[in-house]
Amino acid sequence: MRRQVVAPPTGWLAPIRGRIPAPRRSPEQTPPPTAAPPISPPRRRILRSGLSLTGAGFAAGFYCLSFTPSLLPRAWLLQGVVAGITAAMGYALGAALGALARRLRRPLTPRTVRIAWSVLFAVVPLLVVVSLWLGTRWQRDLRIQLGMPPPEEHDVSRTVGVSLLTFGLLLLISRLLRLATHAFARLFLRVIPVPAAWCAGVLAVALLSYSVVDVLLVGQMFAMADRTAAVVNNGTGNGVRRPDSALRSGGPRSLVSWDSLGRQGRSFVAGAPTGEQLTAFAGRTALEPVRVYAGLASARTLEERAALVVREMDRTGAFDRAVVAVFTPTGTGWVDNKVPRSLEYMFAGDTALVSMQYSYLPSFFAFVGDRSEVADAAEALIGAVRARWAAMPVTDRPRLLLFGESLGTYGMEKTFGTPEGLVEGADGALLVGPTFANPTHRLLTETRAEGSPVWDPDYPGLPVEFADDAAELRTLTGARPKVVYLQNATDPVVWWSWDLLWKQPEWLSGRRAPDVTPDMHWYPGITFWQISCDMVFSNKVPTGHGHVYKSETVDGWAAIAPPPGWTTADSLRLRALLDG
Repeated sequence: MRRQVVAPPTGWLAPIRGRIPAPRRSPEQTPPPTAAPPISPPRRRILRSGLSLTGAGFAAGFYCLSFTPSLLPRAWLLQGVVAGITAAMGYALGAALGALARRLRRPLTPRTVRIAWSVLFAVVPLLVVVSLWLGTRWQRDLRIQLGMPPPEEHDVSRTVGVSLLTFGLLLLISRLLRLATHAFARLFLRVIPVPAAWCAGVLAVALLSYSVVDVLLVGQMFAMADRTAAVVNNGTGNGVRRPDSALRSGGPRSLVSWDSLGRQGRSFVAGAPTGEQLTAFAGRTALEPVRVYAGLASARTLEERAALVVREMDRTGAFDRAVVAVFTPTGTGWVDNKVPRSLEYMFAGDTALVSMQYSYLPSFFAFVGDRSEVADAAEALIGAVRARWAAMPVTDRPRLLLFGESLGTYGMEKTFGTPEGLVEGADGALLVGPTFANPTHRLLTETRAEGSPVWDPDYPGLPVEFADDAAELRTLTGARPKVVYLQNATDPVVWWSWDLLWKQPEWLSGRRAPDVTPDMHWYPGITFWQISCDMVFSNKVPTGHGHVYKSETVDGWAAIAPPPGWTTADSLRLRALLDG
């Protein structure tokens, strides 16, 4: 018999629909229960999705703040890169906060989102235009203050173009990482629950990203820098020739071969002024100066190179001179030639200047890679020279002076360990551009006399003098200092620190150094990023600013160990000669 199917009531009978019992099914007719489909991450467009509302707002704010001034003026290309990266940082922060807010409370209504976007579209262009105008004015004022040419008018458009390109590239990379995270999460979802799958996806992308950055980018960067530096170290600078004098390493009868000196060593021994030049400046007959250097290839170990330097000093009669100066070079073995020349002119050639190479990498790579190299090299060289010098009768000893610049100051401080050790280690020590990692410099600054600024601290307990302007050293009264720190107020190598991320530095609060613009202010994260970028071009500014000291060392030497009869007029005359 055919079974009649009763349709559910409709129309006016609908209210009684729920009263009609459903037809009963036999166990054979009951379908088996089906498993619930697995919950998978929603498929969303990632690469082509729109911008985050909060991310766009934060990006605009960070972009405008990136044009605020810092210690040094920035070229249009660097400013564009800085602005783009800063905007990307703001976008990441804003997008993360927006996502967190949506998790904790109800999301905004579509109408509210439209209104917010309308406000952004109306306000952001105006803010960007004002920021570009102010940023251009600040950069021009900074350049004029530092004696640099003002920026060109079309630099603004180039800066905007580079910043947009940088921001877009970083946004694309971030979305590719999100896409990879989604792909890994879907893959892990086959074996583990949803929360664990997402965590595993994030962890997998993080590990892969770290590997790519560490191996492919950082590793290759160091390898390329090593290969490039090795090639450069084997070369010889323009105009550098092997000395004919037996008083120079690499010259006749030298214990150090010319080829083993390296590029910077060859420049060092060949860069001394001639006897005629020294005589003309001193107004009396000058001696031919001694310069001794040992390169990486001159001996196998640091100790052997230091012993070779001392033997070379004995060969050249270095300890018979009025002054013996030990120079701790930068990472490549470079010594700014204006520094040793200043001593040679001051003492009319009655000097013996020595140095030793410990690396051929630039200071940045040497500092990040292995800071112990410079400390070990400074200890080996200074220790060997001091031991030979201390063995002489006190009445026959020459003045022993020490010099370090940038990374070299770190090596000097690590050699002596304490401020007292640095003071007692020689007859005088000149340290210029000390790094933020210098332990003795940090200790002296933190324990400075109350009321003295961090950029020009007073330390009455020891004969130590700080100067943010070398001209200050000409007006010193009382006992002469034995240790002088030259630290330009606009040197980012001196003032960079991790604390800049979350804490306003002392040099930006209260009374500021004359060179620091009053328009500079501290912003969390942004100021840290700006000072980090300032270090890239800190050597591309005039003397007395940034990380450039050069002839300023004349005033430093004159404050520590001036020759008899030396006057301020002599310092000014020598500085003019070196800068000419």
